[in-house]
Amino acid sequence: MNFTLGFKPPTAGSSGPGAGSGVTMENLERQLICPVCLEMFSKPVVILPCQHNLCRKCANDIFQSANPLWQSRGSSGIAASGGRFRCPSCRHEVVLDRHGVYGLQRNLLVENIIDIYRQQESSRLVNIKSEHQQQQQMCEEHEEEKINIYCLSCQTPTCSMCKVFGQHRDCDVAPLSSVYTRQKAELSDGIAILVASNDHIQAVVSQMEQICRTIEENGHHQREQLANHFDSLVAILEERKQELVGEIAKEQDDKLKHVRSLIRQHGDHLEAAVTLVESAIQFMEEPHMPLFIQVGVLMARTSNTERPELGYESMSHFDIDTDDLADMLRNISFNSGMYSSAGDDEEDPERVGEESELDFSSRF
Repeated sequence: MNFTLGFKPPTAGSSGPGAGSGVTMENLERQLICPVCLEMFSKPVVILPCQHNLCRKCANDIFQSANPLWQSRGSSGIAASGGRFRCPSCRHEVVLDRHGVYGLQRNLLVENIIDIYRQQESSRLVNIKSEHQQQQQMCEEHEEEKINIYCLSCQTPTCSMCKVFGQHRDCDVAPLSSVYTRQKAELSDGIAILVASNDHIQAVVSQMEQICRTIEENGHHQREQLANHFDSLVAILEERKQELVGEIAKEQDDKLKHVRSLIRQHGDHLEAAVTLVESAIQFMEEPHMPLFIQVGVLMARTSNTERPELGYESMSHFDIDTDDLADMLRNISFNSGMYSSAGDDEEDPERVGEESELDFSSRF
């Protein structure tokens, strides 16, 4: 590199466009200096009864040191009383209330001036930098020569003397303005490409955000559908259970009714048999043989009472086998392979949700 930025400091008699404004800004800056920290006021700025301004932090430090027993703001306990405060500029003493320096009014005018000053100072520095950049750069080896060409071989700006007599005499060069114009156009095209790329990326991000919302909606919808399907299964099982329990209860009642009827019949027969035994004992003393034989024939006629058949009390025929059904319920799952197919890389999420609902419903 054979050049340097040839900025020369302005002389005492120079009157550049920013000279007057620079002096004015310096004078304004001196008026915005805090007498305590000797720095520019930091917001918030408080104004004393004597009309002098201080950073509230600096004022609080002075007040705390002058009133060590004063309770700090926000601390718990008994509310603090007031305290004395002496202005560091005019030594005027004032009595502050229990809020201390936090009870002083803020000088919003000074705060606004500080904001304006900082904006103006930033603009002034930018303008000075721009003016310096616009000044013609001078060659480092040939101090009187301006940088006006660009060495394409070394990719560096240089002057005409360096091309004719210097180290760039065998290099390919081009006018600095044309190279500047070309590179600026390339940079502008690059910015346009980046902006277009950013727009595309933003569009993709928006699409993916929409996909996220759709996924959430579809997931919520499918959860509701799944819950409805299982509620339907539970309702079907409950209804069938009530039907089967009703069948068992009906046969149980019928058998109990029949057996209890037989018990009553046997009871009646038992009472008749007891009566018959008593009568037989009496007829044992009958002296007349024809009458005795006639009564004996009547007593010999015993009725055959019905009895339940063997295994009548069994209810085992109501047994059901739910092992296969339980295995099927445990293995309930979603149909796989519905999100992608041969030749289709993407599918509509809503369509996938509808297919999932239909396929899931078909399983039941």
